[in-house]
This record gives sequence, C-alpha cells and structure tokens, in this order.
Amino acid sequence: MNDIAENLLETTRQENVTRILDAAERLFRHYGYSKTTVADIARDLGMSPANVYRFFASKVDIHQAICGRMLAASYQQAYDICHLPVSASERLGRFVRGQYQMTLDTMLDQEKVHEMVIVAIERDWHVIEKHVDSIHALIADVIREGIADGEFLDQDADVASRCFGAATINLCHPQMVAQCLAKTNRATVDELVDFAIRALKK
Repeated sequence: MNDIAENLLETTRQENVTRILDAAERLFRHYGYSKTTVADIARDLGMSPANVYRFFASKVDIHQAICGRMLAASYQQAYDICHLPVSASERLGRFVRGQYQMTLDTMLDQEKVHEMVIVAIERDWHVIEKHVDSIHALIADVIREGIADGEFLDQDADVASRCFGAATINLCHPQMVAQCLAKTNRATVDELVDFAIRALKK
C-alpha cells in the first residue's frame, strides 16, 4: 500500500473516531453516562454497534477518549495563559481563574456532564494523572521565571508548583467546585488566588 492510500485510510479512520466521540459526548451530556450504551451511540450515527467496536473496544474506552479531549482543551488554555507576555503573578492568577471558569462552563453546566467527569475521576485514569503532571510542569516554568525576575522567593519551583496546585485545587477539581458553589463559609476565588500567589513572594 502506498503512502497516499495509507494517509487516506488514516484520515477516514480519524473522521470516524471523531464522529463516534462527538455522538457519544452529545448522548452522555443529554442522557447521562450510565444510561447511554454503545448501541445508543451506534443508533445515533446510523451504524451497527459492531462498527463502533472497530474503533473502540468498549464504552469505557470511548469515555476515556472524551475525557482526553476535555483535558486537552484545558491544557491548551493553561499553556496559552502561561505564555502570555505579563508578570508571573498575573499569569498564575489568570491560569487559576481560567481553569475555574472552564470547570464551571464545561464540566458543571449540566448534571449529566458532571456525572461523566466524576466517573472518570473515580476510575483514576492515567490520562488524568498525565494531565496533572503537565499542568504542574507549566506552573513550575512560570514560577521559575518569577524567581529569575525577582518576583518570587528563591525556591524549588517543582515543589512550589505542586503546593500551588494543592492550595488552589478547590477551584479546579470538578467535585470540589460543585460542593463549594453553594457554601458561604469558603474562601472566594479572588481570596484563594491572592493567598496562593502571595505565598510565593518575598
């Protein structure tokens, strides 16, 4: 098989994968993850379940792929913010507020979406751990730049990044965000962001 034919097959495969994921995410959002079956996804696409299974071994695999897409969008937003031409403090503040807003908009906009996210977290998929490590690496780079500019106290940037993440996790973790929304005895977004950034400074 020549390269052109191979590329065409791969393009067709990716198009089918995207169609399946789009349909699955739409159904998960509407009916809920637990109530949606592979047969439902196939029916929505006008294909047989066997055809879906050509691309994904199970509903769990489909769910994991959707989770990966959501995390990729989260990472891209974080990457863009962390590379803005503004101070390290400003970038960290924008990063946390951006992640918080994305959690509200993408993961908590509907109860069914929240269920999908919670199932993923409870399964502790490696894709989530990889995402956390990637975010920590971005934040560590920002902290290093802040240290180099004299904005932050000289310290281990990797440790500081993990601590910063732990201090602001209430604003990024879907379960915690959902639990704290209706609470009046919790720190506000601005209070928590300011506190975490102040801890990095001299």
